Amino acid sequence: MSKPTPMLFPMSTGLFSSTVQSSELISTPQARPKKGDPHFQNEALGRSRGGLTTKIHLACDGKGRPLAFTITPGQQHDCTQLQALLDSICVPRFGKGRPRKRPDHLIADRGYSYPFCRRLLLKRGIPHTIPERKNQAERRSKKPGRPLSFSKERYARRNMIERCINRLKQWRGFATRYEKRAVYFCAAITLISLMIWLN
Repeated sequence: MSKPTPMLFPMSTGLFSSTVQSSELISTPQARPKKGDPHFQNEALGRSRGGLTTKIHLACDGKGRPLAFTITPGQQHDCTQLQALLDSICVPRFGKGRPRKRPDHLIADRGYSYPFCRRLLLKRGIPHTIPERKNQAERRSKKPGRPLSFSKERYARRNMIERCINRLKQWRGFATRYEKRAVYFCAAITLISLMIWLN
């Protein structure tokens, strides 16, 4: 039986992999805000056909445990929060040493398949597995050049983030955002994440 590679599983040495994903949540109705109210803009509430929405951008380790998150209005694109997610990852080491800030490998979906996302990961020295979007593959096929490396086997590990989000959504207050204030909602997500880590 072969041992798991440290690239995909957290070890006692502090090695970890990271998976990023976003999930959109529908918020409970609240009083209509004043037009152009800056206070409302800071509460991570967006408008869609279904009403008020919030999107959580989440990073988890190789065992599906939350590492970092940010929340934005529902219409915000995933790729805008990659840098904020990477900056907020902080995995303490056992014993002496600074906390780990850089994952051994990052797996993300097509929402992060943009040149500036890949440049950011390359600049930080983070190996990554991100599939190309269809239009990118079509454009690249017209020009000669080396294709991007992509491993289907490694990308299959992205289901860990889906499992992590499903575990978070077992709490009703998370699945339907009951907290009107963003700071309270972030506190609730942090508490749920701690409970997942302790189990």
